[in-house]
Amino acid sequence: MTFQAYLDTIKATTGKTPEDFLALAEEKGLLRPGVKTGQIVSWLHDDFGLGRGHAMAIVQTFKSATEPKQTAEQRGARLFSGERAKWRAPYDELVASVSAFGPGVAQAPTDSYISLLRKGKKFAIVQVTADRMDIGIKRKGVEPTGRFEAAGSWNAMVTHRVRIADPSQLDAEVLAWLRQAYESA
Repeated sequence: MTFQAYLDTIKATTGKTPEDFLALAEEKGLLRPGVKTGQIVSWLHDDFGLGRGHAMAIVQTFKSATEPKQTAEQRGARLFSGERAKWRAPYDELVASVSAFGPGVAQAPTDSYISLLRKGKKFAIVQVTADRMDIGIKRKGVEPTGRFEAAGSWNAMVTHRVRIADPSQLDAEVLAWLRQAYESA
């Protein structure tokens, strides 16, 4: 069941929208700091007969509505926090090299990776873990070769993936692949 299907079912069974539940939760003081998710789930079950899955969908709408929105810079910084911080300098160097390909290079951080764009079109992504930097490259019609494996289910937005375990692996070959993806975007 999709998230929207949960919300549609809730509306059909209770007659209430997420906004209605938000207003009711505010009135009951359930949006205050320190209120546990279980308290909200219990309220939704007891007062509206919602099961856990449906109640959690409403809880998620509360979080979306009440938590502060992160800027792109904040999302990007979070991707390089903790044990992943060691990848910040290599990433910055990589972006500087890619930016030299020509105009229109931009970065668009998500909650799990950073898209590299040329004039708004994605040509690569970068995802870091504590152990490595994975680079997804969009090169349709190019067979995987050597360390440039098929992206497969890792990320459907790109065609190839290269795993970087050491910054020295960010070499001319990686830049050549990125340049070709940039030029095709």
